[in-house]
Amino acid sequence: MDVSSYKPKGKIEHKHLLNLLDYSPSDIYEILHLAGKLKTALYKGKKHEYLKGKTLAMIFTKSSTRTRVSFEQGIFQLGGHALFLSSNDIQLGRGETIRDTAGVLSGYGIDGVMIRTFKQSDVEELASCGKFAVINGLTDDFHPCQALADIFTVYERFGKLKDIKFSYFGDGNNMAHSLMLAGAKTGMNVYICSPKGYEPNPEIVEAAQKQGNVTVTDSVEEAAKDADVLYTDVFFSMGQEKDPAKVKALMPYQVNSDVLALASKDAVFMHCLPAHRGEEVTEDVIDSTRSIIFQEAENRLHVQKAVMCLLMNKKHR
Repeated sequence: MDVSSYKPKGKIEHKHLLNLLDYSPSDIYEILHLAGKLKTALYKGKKHEYLKGKTLAMIFTKSSTRTRVSFEQGIFQLGGHALFLSSNDIQLGRGETIRDTAGVLSGYGIDGVMIRTFKQSDVEELASCGKFAVINGLTDDFHPCQALADIFTVYERFGKLKDIKFSYFGDGNNMAHSLMLAGAKTGMNVYICSPKGYEPNPEIVEAAQKQGNVTVTDSVEEAAKDADVLYTDVFFSMGQEKDPAKVKALMPYQVNSDVLALASKDAVFMHCLPAHRGEEVTEDVIDSTRSIIFQEAENRLHVQKAVMCLLMNKKHR
């Protein structure tokens, strides 16, 4: 089954979005279909206040332009309210336990918490202790919202996901992990192209390969040949110190015109942003007509609105 033939049910059987390991293809398709509906409603100027009166707390120990703006604008468009909580505003991790923070927020009637932080275990503990939906806005291990926005963008571009060759180049980081899972579960042929020593977590690779077609390779030519999508990310995630040895290892995996020339004639370039032009991607690629990075960035808004609707209010139909 491909996303185009999926019949929406109006619900998913999940309370949280912590990663995509336990999300089925149907769960993912449900999110994509609702994202499309919400995007159309916004473009047509139709109100869609499915979360009227709901409150989303947004916890940031890692800052982000796209995550904050897309969630804050998204909950506003859905009729709800956002509370921005930076690491300077709350005691989480600075004396107060996650359990106590969850108890306090639960007592205040918070409906959902988006958390962008370092440790995946913190997100999971918050979900286990609170009485609200938890959405992973990014951890060192996973970035599920971005991956869902990415495959939604691919679907918009190609009208399908099944059999799309999706090739990621660079560090085997949280983006590589989430893209493997999202891509494998939706029928894409996913290639993760990383130098030796910088491959993705083998346990996550194994989990993704049980769901579909995932190849981990250090061959740029193998990954790029006839690819429909070329994708990359920064060499160093937030909080990581710049390491000259890592730069040297990753520079041969830069997405440039030579790599683009190996791909399909209709191939597109994607990047989760922010980008470091001249490092993981050249300017002539990221600023070309083949680049769909701003459509991809916009789709964070629509996909995250769908996630919030499905987790924070089942009555969105």
